[in-house]
Amino acid sequence: MKVTDHIKKAKDKTLFSFEIVPPQKGQNIQELYNNIDPLMEFKPPFIDVTTSREEHVYIPKENGLLEQKITRMRPGTVGICASLKYKYDVDAIPHVLCGGFTKEETEYVLVDCHYLGLDNVMALRGDARKDQQYFKASNGGNTYASDLVGQISDLNKGKYLHEIIETPYKADFCIGVAGYPEKHLESPSLESDLKRLKEKVDAGADYVVTQMFFDNSKYFNFVKKAKEIGINVPIIPGIKPLAVKRHLQILPQIFRLDLPQDLVNAVEKCNTNKEVRQIGIEWAIQQSKELIKAGVPVVHYYSMGKSSNIKAIASEVF
Repeated sequence: MKVTDHIKKAKDKTLFSFEIVPPQKGQNIQELYNNIDPLMEFKPPFIDVTTSREEHVYIPKENGLLEQKITRMRPGTVGICASLKYKYDVDAIPHVLCGGFTKEETEYVLVDCHYLGLDNVMALRGDARKDQQYFKASNGGNTYASDLVGQISDLNKGKYLHEIIETPYKADFCIGVAGYPEKHLESPSLESDLKRLKEKVDAGADYVVTQMFFDNSKYFNFVKKAKEIGINVPIIPGIKPLAVKRHLQILPQIFRLDLPQDLVNAVEKCNTNKEVRQIGIEWAIQQSKELIKAGVPVVHYYSMGKSSNIKAIASEVF
């Protein structure tokens, strides 16, 4: 079922969902299941599965030179989505990236998703490669998330690349995109970033999931401004509980977001990461309760493969 249909079916009741990261190459998927199992009691209608872009590694050769090879440390997003769909009877949503993929490769991924009965996809530009300062599209790839949304929308109309296939069959994906309550780190202003979001919605996006935030007023302001410029699709808030003290430095640096001073003060008083984790849980509980009271369609949690703190939050909220 489409995310938008889940929201309509809920009839204004706030839904619970979460996002997982595929295991690293070579690891067993059972650990992933072990972390998902405790969260299924809260009946998530959908689960997001992230996608990692390519990385460059250098292999020593006999002549002493290094050979550049491309690898992916966390492959298997579509396969994991299929396994979740049929193991848990839940809608699994693969993340599809611009970075690291040609348009042809993207089309193959989307065709596989269609074959497997995956009704939703999350269309993202993706980050720059670790060896690049700024994002650079792959040769023959989509440059912007709006371009990727457009390609998915074309498949929904039965239009394939190069127009070499004529078929009465077409996909019917519900398309999710990312939104940034405190603006994307590369955007000059929130207003400019909202214009980019409007472009994604105009290209065919059906719903928005926000990047993490720790101040609900940022989300409420973002939704208000989005509606003012004609963005009328559901905007789902994304929540990540703080877990370790170094998150005070890492999260603002990576995601260019502000942490509320009350939260910073509470974490700085902690002597152990166990204490920080509890502060993170309590803060996320209060965030969630306020968001649910405001009538958000879904509260979406970034689990990063760990479920114990998400379960503690959901137990108090749902």
